[in-house]
Amino acid sequence: MSAEICFLPAHELAHCIRSRSISALEVTDAHIAQIERLNPAINAIVTFLPEQGRERARALDAALARGAEPGPLAGLPVAHKDLVPTRGVRTTYGSRIYRDFVPDADAILVERLREAGAIMIGKTNTPEFGAGSQTFNAVFGATRNPYDLGKTCGGSSGGAAAALAAGMLPIADGSDLGGSLRNPASFCNVVGLRPSAGRVPNWPSVSAWFDMPVLGPMARTVADVALLLSAMAGPDARAPLCLEDPGSVFRAPLARDFKGTRIAWSPDLGGLPIEPEVAQTIEAQRRVFTELGCIVEDATPDLRDADEIFRVLRAWDYELAFGGLLRKHRALMKDTVIWNIEEGARLLGPQVGAAEVKRTALFHRMREFMRRYDYLVAPVAQVLPFDIEIPYLTRINEVELDTYLDWMRSCYYITVTGAPAISVPCGFSSGALPVGIQIVGRHRQDFAVLQMAHAFEQATGLWKRRPPIAA
Repeated sequence: MSAEICFLPAHELAHCIRSRSISALEVTDAHIAQIERLNPAINAIVTFLPEQGRERARALDAALARGAEPGPLAGLPVAHKDLVPTRGVRTTYGSRIYRDFVPDADAILVERLREAGAIMIGKTNTPEFGAGSQTFNAVFGATRNPYDLGKTCGGSSGGAAAALAAGMLPIADGSDLGGSLRNPASFCNVVGLRPSAGRVPNWPSVSAWFDMPVLGPMARTVADVALLLSAMAGPDARAPLCLEDPGSVFRAPLARDFKGTRIAWSPDLGGLPIEPEVAQTIEAQRRVFTELGCIVEDATPDLRDADEIFRVLRAWDYELAFGGLLRKHRALMKDTVIWNIEEGARLLGPQVGAAEVKRTALFHRMREFMRRYDYLVAPVAQVLPFDIEIPYLTRINEVELDTYLDWMRSCYYITVTGAPAISVPCGFSSGALPVGIQIVGRHRQDFAVLQMAHAFEQATGLWKRRPPIAA
């Protein structure tokens, strides 16, 4: 029974708690037991708060017994990514510099999930400062993929994705600059949404006007992602870029008729190297969109300059955020983070300006492209989950890769367009490793992205497959 609780969709679990057919304490205990059973092998939860979780669950059950109105996430256990500040709870950012750091304020995201009734039971693992799509750091070590413990879970929201896949959590939050919500979702057979910039207010932040990093939801189903987004989204005065739409818009029904919807089918986003099994798995699902009534055409937007834009603006942001730390704590920082900061320090003003001009032009090319197409469909990751001991890939097929960023172009090309994008389970390789598909929508059309992802998910049912360790 405990295992079945842990794999019940979050929206169904929340309904059971609200109707009091199951208690919040029972749900919390079931997930605590699952963490205690599986986390030693997976290492997804790096700060564990079982007693705090039980205390909050008991308080919620008592409030429900008194007739209190529960929030949309009432009784759902959650663990926050270890980049997200949590008041009174250790937040390390995956860095030895912050090994014992305890914030004195919550992020907006943490406040909102608590107010919605979610019960925090820990923090999830992330690479150092979220740098790289492979989750390992010198504080806690690596997080392993529940589908194959010898493989990476992806990153940087890797702890969140692995915990969801293994039934240790029903919902989780993450962040995404170059693919950190989408890549681990693809590697772990779960769902990760990169929402539009400003959809989820981001505070605290040292660069409140920089819109490429976003916060967003992860879960095992699209409906659960929509439910979680409904609690995360909405304006806040502390976040100047936030959108005005209330989070409640994401609690509307996801079902929709897609007859006549135009899909741009881009199997390699204009020539990126894609591992054969990834390409084959995605191509096999093209028929699903046709069966939904969509008009599917081979087409790719003009993404020239996307690589330069991402690299320049990422490096600028890294120097801004971590340059001071590098000057004080170089010996405690990993080489790829140092490289990215130093790349930022070498930038000249005209280079940053040119990247912004090119990004504006790219936005308009994408906008024009999406006037014809309702959605762009492409790979999430260019590769299958790879060996846990490899920090990052240096080759895809016969193509040499220069930096630790290169193997995730299929995600970060979409980042710089500003479009919302989601990773949904798409299938499995011959070795039973998950593959996700990336569905990209029009500017700020997050709900439409959720609707298409939901339709695809319902047609395939791939989310129901559990990893062997949790069977």
